[in-house]
Amino acid sequence: MSAETYRDAWGIPHLRADSAGELARAQGRVTARDRAWQLEVERHRAQGTSASFLGPAALPWDRLARRARLADTARRCFTALEDKDPETAAWVRAYVDGVNEGLAEGLAEGLAEGPAEGPAEGSGGGGPAPEFARTGLAPGRWEPWTPLGIWLAAHILFAGFPAKLWREHITAHLGPDAVALFAADGPGTVGSNGWLVSGERTVTGHAVIAGDPHRFIEDPGVYQQIHLSCPEFDVVGLAVPGVPGIAHFGHTGTVAWAITNAMADYQDLYRERLRRTGAGVEALGPDGTWHRAARHTETIRVAGEDDVEVEVIETDRGPVIAGGPEGLDDGTPTALSLRYPPRVTADLGFGALLPLLRARRVADVDRALDAWAEPVNVVQAADTEGGVLHRVAGRVPTRSTANGLRPVPAWEPGHEWTGWHTPPRAGLTDGVAVMANQRGPAGPLGVEFAPPHRADRITALLAGKERWSAACMPAIHTDTHLASAAPLLDHLATLDALTAEAAALRDRLLAWDRRMDAGSTDAAAYAAVRGAVVRRLAAHPVLAAASVPPAYPEVLLPWLALVPRVGYALEHLLRADDLYGIDRPAAVRAALEEVAARPPAGTWGDTHRLAPWRALPDTSPEEEPGLSGDHDCVLCTSAVPGLTDRAARGPAARYVWDLADRQDSGWVVPHGARGVPGTPHHRDQQQLWLDGELAPVITDFARLTKETDD
Repeated sequence: MSAETYRDAWGIPHLRADSAGELARAQGRVTARDRAWQLEVERHRAQGTSASFLGPAALPWDRLARRARLADTARRCFTALEDKDPETAAWVRAYVDGVNEGLAEGLAEGLAEGPAEGPAEGSGGGGPAPEFARTGLAPGRWEPWTPLGIWLAAHILFAGFPAKLWREHITAHLGPDAVALFAADGPGTVGSNGWLVSGERTVTGHAVIAGDPHRFIEDPGVYQQIHLSCPEFDVVGLAVPGVPGIAHFGHTGTVAWAITNAMADYQDLYRERLRRTGAGVEALGPDGTWHRAARHTETIRVAGEDDVEVEVIETDRGPVIAGGPEGLDDGTPTALSLRYPPRVTADLGFGALLPLLRARRVADVDRALDAWAEPVNVVQAADTEGGVLHRVAGRVPTRSTANGLRPVPAWEPGHEWTGWHTPPRAGLTDGVAVMANQRGPAGPLGVEFAPPHRADRITALLAGKERWSAACMPAIHTDTHLASAAPLLDHLATLDALTAEAAALRDRLLAWDRRMDAGSTDAAAYAAVRGAVVRRLAAHPVLAAASVPPAYPEVLLPWLALVPRVGYALEHLLRADDLYGIDRPAAVRAALEEVAARPPAGTWGDTHRLAPWRALPDTSPEEEPGLSGDHDCVLCTSAVPGLTDRAARGPAARYVWDLADRQDSGWVVPHGARGVPGTPHHRDQQQLWLDGELAPVITDFARLTKETDD
């Protein structure tokens, strides 16, 4: 045996090989066979070449990728990995070899079958996904650094550095006090729920870890369920397609781990003064002198349009991502550079990946995470001997407080990085630890955190029962109570002299159970009133002046959009002692009357529908399913109040890791294990996901079906 592929009833790949290297090769191969189109899209995104086949809509991302030097940073990191950790570098190479093999096999099969035939049922192969034919694209060859580029591209916006532009923008319009009013995880952030229940609080006496990462829901999905087995280790978990191993959520049989976004601030923006000289470009440094900046131009191909030339400049702080020597497009005389840890250290933390797979106890996970770089996470882990872990992992620079709040002037001293924070640690309270992106152990490392509602609700639910089992956890995953509804409902309770229709709607909402269930007409009515309030506040002249953002690159503008900012900060805006003289009761009254006059015709799920991201528009779009939940529910399916009820973000996977018996664990993803439309396992998990159920984790190869190469 060199490597064998097995499948369970859900088409999830279970791989077995003689060595870690052969296993990595098999993981790369099966990922390419299952998700060729997804891998091709991600490879191009890492290179900044996606507009070459996706067209002008992909150009803003490609500009950022080129100017931020993502591909060059990934190359640097892989070169450093080869020098520092040749074993891991060889393991990554083996994965890349497997990807290239799988892509070539799929292409050859597609040519042999012809365009009309799809993959046979039960087959792990079949020709390329239909998207290749639609775009006229053939899968490209992967380089050894490509997995690092995919990891970096997936997480470059994770820390939300554009929020610093928002804070500067809203301060310019409303003053510094406005920053706290709008301090909430905004439209571009990603988060997670995660909870650890120690053995003292379970029916088995062994720990259970559960949760769900919240990301933009993509099709194919951002997480790949997989089982990796070789003589050194046997691990199940959620892999990132295009990256070897299991980084975020894994169970080795004796130890399990999971992560949430720590909401740490580890990237900085600098305002740069640049000038052109006969030799190139110079930047004014904190020592008061001009320093040579690296400069070159790159060409971005755009399908259906002319090529676009991009000037790439890098100062001593980092790559310039907005503006240039001539300033920004709106006449602002400065440019913006981005400083991010892997560009400084040439380390993406890949040295942690093999030790995580080899972990047997919590102490092994802890040591592995000392090498973690980014994104910065809160990690929970437990083992079969009763060990538990609750810590932050990742690299956060030490520097001036101002760096975390807004772009800082590159020409002034005092904004340099001076070292790295020691990652904080935390314990358990009453036998549990809960993280939902709130201000927790990572508090000293961040600026803005998620409201405490999800964390408080999970904590309260866990406190409601003395002993828990793995089978009980989906009830927490799917809880729909919306604590953040309170401020708006409090305002409604004060209203009088309403029309009969508005009074009836008010009374109905005050009696509502505050659950955002898909089948609830009351939840639909609440969301309609909430949206109307958000729009009225955003349209008020005091706030409307902030609706026009500065001339930053298009890819950063979601962080600067006023209506989503008002929507996510609504509870703060309604509870503030004063909101710049805005008559909030009048706005709430008008919104209530508006909705009472034209109430929603159906339930919350009629408008709160899944809105997955696809690189190409669906040619035969089916109506996406209606969803329960909302942004501040444990079931975090994020609408954008005032803009849309549709949910682009939500649980990108759910998991329960049982330390008593790994085969009592469960997992699910929004779509399925395969990325090829029309194949049996493309969407076969969606109903489980909608119903809050989990597919079983099977680790006994005797219960699996071996895949044969035809």
